[in-house]
Amino acid sequence: MNIRRWPPMHGLVRNIAGTLLMLAGIGLIGMTAQNLISYHVTAARHGGEMIDFGTGDAMPQAGQNGYMARIVGTPKVVEAPRDPDFNLQANTPTLIRHVDMFQWREIRIGGAVHYELDWADHLIDSSRFVQKAGHTNPSRLPISGKRFDAGLVQMGGFRLSAQLMHAIPGSVPVAPDPKALPANLAASFSRYRGYLVTGAHPGDPRLGDVRVSWDAVPLQQLTVFARIDGDRLVTAPDVADGKGYDVEVGAVSLLDMFPDIPVPPRFTLGRRILAVLLAASGAYLLLSVHRERRDVWLALALGALVVGSVASVLWLGNDTRTLLGWLGVTILGLLVASWRLRRRRFSGSTS
Repeated sequence: MNIRRWPPMHGLVRNIAGTLLMLAGIGLIGMTAQNLISYHVTAARHGGEMIDFGTGDAMPQAGQNGYMARIVGTPKVVEAPRDPDFNLQANTPTLIRHVDMFQWREIRIGGAVHYELDWADHLIDSSRFVQKAGHTNPSRLPISGKRFDAGLVQMGGFRLSAQLMHAIPGSVPVAPDPKALPANLAASFSRYRGYLVTGAHPGDPRLGDVRVSWDAVPLQQLTVFARIDGDRLVTAPDVADGKGYDVEVGAVSLLDMFPDIPVPPRFTLGRRILAVLLAASGAYLLLSVHRERRDVWLALALGALVVGSVASVLWLGNDTRTLLGWLGVTILGLLVASWRLRRRRFSGSTS
């Protein structure tokens, strides 16, 4: 049986074009895989795979658990913190009580030692003073400083963990309300310049007088980067960067937070499909040098086989799920190619 063949030059052009198309498909999948692998490896140093919710009301959804998330917005305080001792409440993620006592300080300048009274936020041990007589400080603070966290703070539909609330920067003073004081404290404290102060003359404090003030973490636009744990945002433990979270004021991009993270390739699925189609087109041109070998399904199978094999090798040891996906594409291509070749041999033997 005489087989009609294409002219030699025409066949040569098809061979060259087919080879170039197959190489283009291999190159495209190789470049896409390498970029993704580099992105995944770098992302793992900061906690793992990332979801960028951007600005808006991000809501928990199935399949997000364990991912690192970037969310931009202003926290919403659902259950505000309260200082029960002073009956003070504020619309803030964290309320901090500061307590100072008027005490003696020992000051050394060269060989000289002198003493002065000043506010201090901790007990000063006067038993260590050089001159103890007349400079004895109280032995205890009647009340201590304390931090009060909100019961529930949300970013979109996610609850912030205590660690993330503590990481929110900034502070603003909270004015106390003497009228809200419990009866036992109202008799001892009066308001003076943003403080609640003991003593008959707040402007002229005496040894042992106490003043109390409060700071609150301000509500402002934040960028929170943390791990998704159900409907919570938490810090990621045991990450290579030693932190596992970030909280910044304003809208801060992932690249500004982590300059070492490469930009992931866009349209990844489309690039993968295009790689297979390029390789399949190349295979079709190589097959079509002989008219009787023109087979679209065989070409597609060979394209999937070649691209899948290359991608599987590149993803080996990097991402098991992606590796299994490409192995599936490779096996499917092999099965379809085997089926088409067997069918062709069967058709040839019966003709």
